[in-house]
Amino acid sequence: MTEHQRPPKINVKQVGQSSQPLSGQDVLSNFERLMEETQGLGSQNSVSWSVSGELRPDHAGQEQVWLHLRVQVSLPLTCQRCLGPVDVPVQIERSFRFVESEAQAELEDDASPEDVLVLSQEFDLAALIEDEVLMDLPVVPRHETCPLPVKLVAVDADFEEAQPKPNPFAALAGLKAPGKQ
Repeated sequence: MTEHQRPPKINVKQVGQSSQPLSGQDVLSNFERLMEETQGLGSQNSVSWSVSGELRPDHAGQEQVWLHLRVQVSLPLTCQRCLGPVDVPVQIERSFRFVESEAQAELEDDASPEDVLVLSQEFDLAALIEDEVLMDLPVVPRHETCPLPVKLVAVDADFEEAQPKPNPFAALAGLKAPGKQ
């Protein structure tokens, strides 16, 4: 297994032909879009990743390149229930099939259960890792059980309630002539 810190740019076909997996640990601060999601928190959190490749024959017997990606990271987000910090563990295991052209990838992606990407000699593995983590984030991050009681009142205790406004039709009723209904 080849160890890396920062996920390298890879030749997808070579990784697919090799039985040598790649792996490493990077820090969250090297992933700009993830740092935006965490609002700059957890910059030293570890992003563990590994990728292995293989060649598989398709239905026509042609060999196709596959990459299998694993990622683990814990992201400090804001709980949407109590608005406190919550560490959200993200674990990803995904496989990708590679084809020769963008047009072929577009054509096959919708009909395929796996993700279809384009072969590249300079494939940006770091960008793929960041994309997959971003897509795996919960829409509403929250604690299973919030550590502090959740505030359910929307007003402060010393807030004065507005006095009820007089009914404008009550004033009109006083303008009627006495005795006429």
